[in-house]
Amino acid sequence: MNQDILFNNFELSGDLTLSNRIVMAPMNRSMADDDLVPTGAMADYYARRADTGLIITESLMISPSAQGYPNTPAIFTPAQVEGWKKVVRKVHEKGGKIFAQIWHTGRVSHPIYLNGEKPIAPSAVALKGRVPRTNDLQYDVPREMTEMEIRLMIQDFAQAAANAREAGFDGVEVHAANGYLLDQFLHWDTNRRTDDWGGSEENMARILFEVLDAVKQEIAHVGLRVSPVGYLHLEHDERDKTVSDYVLQRFNQYDLTYVHTGMFEDSEQEHLAGTVTQYIRSLYKGIVIACGGYDAERGRKTLHKGDADLIAIGRPLIANPDYVEKVRTRQPLTTYSVEMLNELV
Repeated sequence: MNQDILFNNFELSGDLTLSNRIVMAPMNRSMADDDLVPTGAMADYYARRADTGLIITESLMISPSAQGYPNTPAIFTPAQVEGWKKVVRKVHEKGGKIFAQIWHTGRVSHPIYLNGEKPIAPSAVALKGRVPRTNDLQYDVPREMTEMEIRLMIQDFAQAAANAREAGFDGVEVHAANGYLLDQFLHWDTNRRTDDWGGSEENMARILFEVLDAVKQEIAHVGLRVSPVGYLHLEHDERDKTVSDYVLQRFNQYDLTYVHTGMFEDSEQEHLAGTVTQYIRSLYKGIVIACGGYDAERGRKTLHKGDADLIAIGRPLIANPDYVEKVRTRQPLTTYSVEMLNELV
């Protein structure tokens, strides 16, 4: 065993061992081409970070209705799958492991991305605020999904997982965090349904578990990103914690590859008596990836305490393609700056 816990091998599953406990967090860069196909520059970008134990890609759209930002990559057309094959091949050639994060933005979208159509969501409740990367467009009231649309969405997630398998990914991460579609079903403010998909924690979580069932039929390794009691793109409701409690405990029945904290700052939460990662760990007994403002030193402490098994690093990995080697050899890190968002180095 390496003396530095960050660099110990870790068995993610019986047939998937990571070379260290550092995970590249999913970070949307909006760098795909106009057909939402990953570019050669994106393949090089991921390959340069292949010495992390695991790479989790930026969010990949599962269907045309999933888009909420410009030039975010997708995985629903043959050309997109072929593009991801090139990314995966380069990462594997460098000895890396890579999961595809698959998502749908739900109401966090606008007709400008959807050929003039309204975004879809659990309920017709608008997100307040300006659409990012526009002059002053405001979010529209979304259209409540029909039963048939929910069923089709579940199949879209399954097809995205099948496409990820075809592209050669080692697994997928289902994005059910940060106020996007699946997370919208898990919050009372955004899910006001009175049918089988709302009104109780069991019904609100139903789509998530049906997505997991469908995705697990298509690919062996399935992780999940969640932000229980997190409120990005959402309004607070005290009843949400009951939903989160139910969901996290039920994950124990699903043989997931891991559960990943979907926080941008995994800080102490008074109502949880700890961090969100600690809250997840208290209810979920499988592998946990901590994420949210971690650096190497805080990551080591979290691993030693047993609060998580792996540590996801975000912006420092944008600024330092050689992050793993720098941390291993105790070299100073390049400081992240917002200007780096428009560069794939």
